[in-house]
Amino acid sequence: MRPPLDLSLYLVTDTRLCGHRGVAATVAAAVKGGVTAVQLRDPDADARTLFSLGRAIQAELADTGVPLIVNDRLDVAVWLDADGVHLGQRDVSPATARRQLGPHAYVGLSVSRPEQLAHVPDTVDHLGVGPVFPQSTKPDADAPLGVRGLARIVRESPLPCVAIGGIGVTEAAAVMGSGAAGIAVVSAVCGQPDPETAARSLVRTLRQEIPA
Repeated sequence: MRPPLDLSLYLVTDTRLCGHRGVAATVAAAVKGGVTAVQLRDPDADARTLFSLGRAIQAELADTGVPLIVNDRLDVAVWLDADGVHLGQRDVSPATARRQLGPHAYVGLSVSRPEQLAHVPDTVDHLGVGPVFPQSTKPDADAPLGVRGLARIVRESPLPCVAIGGIGVTEAAAVMGSGAAGIAVVSAVCGQPDPETAARSLVRTLRQEIPA
């Protein structure tokens, strides 16, 4: 049986922010620091480059139990035999993703407005909700929801929600107070000189906010 996806500290990769360290090495360090899921995201990469990057990440994640989710690119997720895919509102349908990846894959869907909840199909496992705060890694993102907007979606959602968008250590406590299942981070880990330490700092904050 497929284990539930631990959304508590969900890393979304950014090739530019990972800099000279590289994405795979950044992921390895972040997982040591407590990252629970990794999403491969590079909207500027072609399929071959993204596939190679995914293979390198999979090598780092081997035997860690941390799943690899591919952002948007269902084709690359299939080639990699990845653990799942995360889709935007304008990507292929979750039903298509489920059909191609199988029943054991994790299928996530982005939501940025409460009215989108009415159209979430039962083939989706969890929602990525945001942006919560202003951010710079996704220029075409919708307007920030704020913690109040996030809390409304979390309250009305039938699925666990991971919050994303401008979240760092300072914002994590307020976000978790909304009832979200976890936080997704980009620059708070990829953009830091020590990704392992950055992840550990986030984990400490999350543990203070998650009831025992």
